[in-house]
Amino acid sequence: MIRYILITLAFGVVAGYLNNNFGNLVAGNFISDYLFNFSLMLLLFVMGLTFGMDKEALAKLRKTGLKILTVPFAVALGSILGGFIGGLILGVNVFASMAVSAGYGWYTLAGPLVGQLFGAEFGALGFTVNFLRELLTITTISLTVRIDKYAPIAFGGATTMDTTLPIIVRYCGSEMLITAFASGFTLSLIAPFTIATIATLR
Repeated sequence: MIRYILITLAFGVVAGYLNNNFGNLVAGNFISDYLFNFSLMLLLFVMGLTFGMDKEALAKLRKTGLKILTVPFAVALGSILGGFIGGLILGVNVFASMAVSAGYGWYTLAGPLVGQLFGAEFGALGFTVNFLRELLTITTISLTVRIDKYAPIAFGGATTMDTTLPIIVRYCGSEMLITAFASGFTLSLIAPFTIATIATLR
């Protein structure tokens, strides 16, 4: 499964590069604005359909209730703490390092926002670190799921509500769909506020 994902991703990169250099800009805008959103909505529909058909998953959700929110907040705390420790080890601004980690994998947000608050260098770092978080979630899930079913969800951060959701369901089971989606959704909501709050602590 991982092999096919990486091959598909590689083909997508090559196709995008060829389109930007030799193709039609209108086609590129159509893909980014409409085709990507449509495919994502279709994917989420299929995931929801799978969950809805799983009676055990629905029963587990009713039993869990609001306890499901402990996952994203634990992930948020762990990410920020990891950023703090990483900043100390690397000898960089610990607040900037924590802000980078508080992107929770949402690289299109972390890059610009951290760059605005801490400078271009940390903005580039924010983009790179969070992009790698998403990529590593996909490429290492066959290993991390052996630790615990919640490990890939924690690793994926905010991306578990969309881009990494299908592969998490594939490896962790459909009963983890709502947990993964709720975690990613919550982290996406709090990410900009967490980054901004950390910036005020400098």
